[in-house]
Amino acid sequence: MITVDPKRLNLRPGQRVLDLGCGEGRHAIHLLVSEPVKVVGVDLKFADVQTARERVQPFVVGTQVPGSLLLGVANGLQLPFADNSFDVVICSEVLEHIEDYTGVLAEIDRVLKPGGLFAASVPTYFPEWVCWRLSDEYHQVEGGHIRIFRERELRRSIEKLGHLCFARHKAHALHTPYWWLKCLLWHRPESRLLAVYHRLLVWDLMQKPRLTRLLEKLLDPLLGKSIVLYFVKSPQPIRSLPEQEAPALAVESAA
Repeated sequence: MITVDPKRLNLRPGQRVLDLGCGEGRHAIHLLVSEPVKVVGVDLKFADVQTARERVQPFVVGTQVPGSLLLGVANGLQLPFADNSFDVVICSEVLEHIEDYTGVLAEIDRVLKPGGLFAASVPTYFPEWVCWRLSDEYHQVEGGHIRIFRERELRRSIEKLGHLCFARHKAHALHTPYWWLKCLLWHRPESRLLAVYHRLLVWDLMQKPRLTRLLEKLLDPLLGKSIVLYFVKSPQPIRSLPEQEAPALAVESAA
């Protein structure tokens, strides 16, 4: 399930792409098999990185793919990469989990080349607000969401670093009612209704029928579960705001 639209990233052969908070590898693996780029996927959770490594195997064993992929464990507040290392950075469904999200944004800015592209996605405010109201467990589980972003809040935080927002869209509208239902039935995970809806989502993901694709496209502006923002980094460093002083540089990995 891809949240960030690769078509909006203007990817070119040989570019380096960082998938920060890659989780189990959905964006990283998608780019590996579809684009001639060098992808680096990192996540704080070793178990998720290991799962991503397992999931990528069927795509690379005995087959040729246009891209390359390196997976590893890293902290978004102290990325092990030199300044201006990447042409594109993706950070999808990550920032809502992090207390010091502005620190992560500063690190993204540091490793992104001037003129590079940055795509960030977080849960959309209203669908997420409903989930929080329906279930405390939804956001109180270990590693869960610790904040609900308003779009303008996230956009301003990134624009302060000197990035220009050039596109936006919402995604996964069909998933919003599922999560509302899941929160409502949090203590009834065996619910038949929940199981039927989940099978519908899996069928839609695998088969991509025209009817549901059109329905989601129509509903995304109203009920999209995620909001995706696309930025281009200014070619010139922004030094006007004291709070945006560059963080201490991380040592580049020799791996």
